[in-house]
Order: sequence, then structure tokens, then C-alpha cells
Amino acid sequence: MDSTDSSEITRILQEWNEGEEGAKERLMPYVYDELKRQARILMSRERQNHTLQPTGLVHEAFMKISQQSGIDWKNRSHFYGIASHLMRQILVQHARKHSAVKRGGNVVRFSLEDVQVAASERAGSLIALDEALASLAEVNQEQADIVEMRFFGGLTNEEISESLGISVRSVVRKWSAARLWLYLELSRK
Repeated sequence: MDSTDSSEITRILQEWNEGEEGAKERLMPYVYDELKRQARILMSRERQNHTLQPTGLVHEAFMKISQQSGIDWKNRSHFYGIASHLMRQILVQHARKHSAVKRGGNVVRFSLEDVQVAASERAGSLIALDEALASLAEVNQEQADIVEMRFFGGLTNEEISESLGISVRSVVRKWSAARLWLYLELSRK
């Protein structure tokens, strides 16, 4: 994404803040490709016969974003941070439904980069990750936000830094601490 698109997204988000009609519709062409990229990454980690497709995930996330009120949009990184949170909620909700229907299955592994965790199935592992993130948020909300933005949103350290208003070094340090914490937490399950 070039800086022109980034500043245009920020401008449209500011118009949305001001209640301008049509701002949400004008935003979609600028953010769709990036949301679709994030959704493809997330869905590549899912089981092959998953009923939710990347396009459906993007559309559902954008619909939820459009229904949000009271958000003071800061910039594109803030937007993508919220989008990653909503994608996480959608995938976890979908996993809970799937897990309730089908128990058991083969052991699979998924990676939170260097963190490898065995789980009874992908839906169960996503639920376990969601529960671990909720526990991490109780201990350190900022670390949980970083994990969520990286894992579910595919944001870079620089984008997370911009979204949270902290240095890139702090993001890297907190990401490392969060990975270790999650590894220990998920290993107990």
C-alpha cells in the first residue's frame, strides 16, 4: 500500500467519525484487498473443508465494522486493528459452533510463529487460543492486542506500533513476552 492510499483511508475514516454519509462505502475499495489478504492468511490455517471462505470472512467483518458506533477512528492501522479483532471473534464463534457439532478428531498443530501447540482439532485449538488470549488480556491487555493484531490481522510491527502508539521496539519486546506466556498457557491445556 502506498502512502497516498494510507492517507486516503485516514481521511475517509475521519469523515466517518464526522458522520458523513457514504464514508463507509467509499472506504471499502481502499481496504478490501488488505482485508482479503488477512482473511486468506487466517483461512490458510483452517481445516480444508471449512465452510467459511475468505470472502465471507471479509464481508462479515466489514458488516460488523459498519455497525460499530462510537469508534473514534484514528488511522488505517487503528482500522485494521479493529478488523483483526472482529475477524478473531468471527472465527472463534465459527469454531465454537463447529466444535459443538463435532468432537474428537486427529491431533493437529498450529503455529503462533515459533509457538507450536498440539490440540485435538483446529476448531478446538482456535478456541484454546481465544481463551488464552482472554487470560493474557487480564494480565496485559497490550500484549494481547499485539498477538491479536499479528495473528488475526497480519499487521506488521510498524503498523501495530502506529495503532497502539508505542515504539516498534516495545512491540517486538511485548510480542516475545506474549508468545512465551501463550506457549506456557497453551501447554497446560
